[in-house]
Amino acid sequence: MNTKLTLTINDAVIKRAKSYAQKQGRSLSALIENYLMAITQKEEIVAKDDKLSPLIKSLMLRPKVDLPNDYDYKKELEKIKDEKYQKYLKNNEG
Repeated sequence: MNTKLTLTINDAVIKRAKSYAQKQGRSLSALIENYLMAITQKEEIVAKDDKLSPLIKSLMLRPKVDLPNDYDYKKELEKIKDEKYQKYLKNNEG
């Protein structure tokens, strides 16, 4: 169930946040909801599992990466490989 929430936030911050959300292909509400979920889950993870090593805890507490809805990792991987091999070919011409 979703509930409407009114927040008082600096105008400049709202403007930057809306721009960021648009670039990410997400709504500002979704970004804020994900942020609030992340910070509240961090507390639960730390409190719940003291048996984990500090390294594992730090990895679990890292923020989630928000990718645009149309993000295609295969295209990005192909682009990176193309750039890598173009540099290789350029350096080995001779």
